[in-house]
Amino acid sequence: MAQYTSANDDREAALQREYMVKAARYVAALKEELGRPPKCCVVTFGCQMNARDSEKLLGILTQTGYEPTESEEDADFVIYNTCTVRDNANQRVYGRLGYLHSLKDRKPHMRIALCGCMMQEAAVIEKIKKSYRFVDLIFGTHNLFKFAELLVTMFENREMIIDIWQETDRIVEELPVRRKYPYKSGVNIMFGCNNFCSYCIVPYVRGRERSREPGEILREIERLVDDGVVEVMLLGQNVNSYGRNLDKPISFAQLLREVEQIDGLRRIRFMTSHPKDLSDELIEVMSRSDKICRHLHLPLQAGSDRILQAMNRRYTKAQYLALADRIKTAMPDIAITTDLIVGFPGETPEDVEETIDVVRRVQFDNAFTFIYSQRTGTPAAAMENQVPAATVKEEFDRVLKTVQETARARAALWKGSVSRALVEEVNEQNAALLTGRLSNNMLVHFPGDSNLIGGLVDVSLDECHGFYYTGHMIRKADDTLGKTVDGNG
Repeated sequence: MAQYTSANDDREAALQREYMVKAARYVAALKEELGRPPKCCVVTFGCQMNARDSEKLLGILTQTGYEPTESEEDADFVIYNTCTVRDNANQRVYGRLGYLHSLKDRKPHMRIALCGCMMQEAAVIEKIKKSYRFVDLIFGTHNLFKFAELLVTMFENREMIIDIWQETDRIVEELPVRRKYPYKSGVNIMFGCNNFCSYCIVPYVRGRERSREPGEILREIERLVDDGVVEVMLLGQNVNSYGRNLDKPISFAQLLREVEQIDGLRRIRFMTSHPKDLSDELIEVMSRSDKICRHLHLPLQAGSDRILQAMNRRYTKAQYLALADRIKTAMPDIAITTDLIVGFPGETPEDVEETIDVVRRVQFDNAFTFIYSQRTGTPAAAMENQVPAATVKEEFDRVLKTVQETARARAALWKGSVSRALVEEVNEQNAALLTGRLSNNMLVHFPGDSNLIGGLVDVSLDECHGFYYTGHMIRKADDTLGKTVDGNG
């Protein structure tokens, strides 16, 4: 593969801005034809990195003259930013495409685009070419930065445009972004994954690990803070391996130290962490920080050493438990959440019991629990001893019951304490309430005025409702206040 420099990426960003100007002319012509500004709808499937990619797509579209809408029916241009971690994600996209076809029959000028991880699969592209000929534009994960150029190509052609790259080492971030929230933002610090867990398609569709230069990350966060952002989420498939492939290597813990120094930034989150790479240096940095949130997502996947080895996770049950113990010793108030897979090929009830044992011993604050999904193209898909669906459902229910019990017990510990919350929105069920997010990622609903949204407030956690709290505001927070009484600053 050709080697690129930061200067190459800067030139690419400038080129794409030129394409935005050209695309704007086509959008202006469409506006004249319709007698109104055309509308666009970007629908996100999948992870936080996909959500951040969608903000980039929306930024480019609004720059060219589209008006955003959340309604596919109202839109003149719909983009599905797809996920392919599990097969049901693919099936959801196919189902929604049928709906888009009916919309396009009524609005011939309507354009439809597909992008994201699902588009990196050759079988998916063939199926779309055969069964969904009404799609106008298809691109993948590696060339999202060329969206403005692809937009122009789409306007200049009536046939389906397909532009899929198999790999890249490009990182082009200096393009428009339309954030969903004015007060918080995701920040990509790296792309791709080198771990090749046997069940996971991500390394094949996202490519090898590529880290951004720390200076570029810091400048982006500084600009976000200047624009009103108080909380950032540092994003990567495995943030713990950040910086290893840079010309001047830097650890993730060192990057966090630099991010902490940014004036005006109040909170730092990150995900996802791989247990095999989580260092004692990172634990120390987190434990000493007033800005890094007391929440760590640490995927376990399974508690059986035999299954962990078959998954190619590269740690043992004992190593995971020891790591969790070190984390909790350093930060007794931290919330640890995890991912669990039930039904991996060859898994027995005894293996599941090992997973349940870890759940009970670590006392996870929550867990995303999944039934194993056989992903074509991964080593696990070809393994013998695929577990029958009825057996998997029974074992899944056992794991889920344990997760719910431990999560409720953990949540109840904070009743009666005061904690700091970032006010995120007016409550969806009751407009008299606001919804805030605590440092440990738990939600609290409390009475308040909408002008508090985007600010930090200290809230009394009065009643625990299993996985969220209701309470009342004690006071607005400011930069001079330290941690609140429960340590969740």
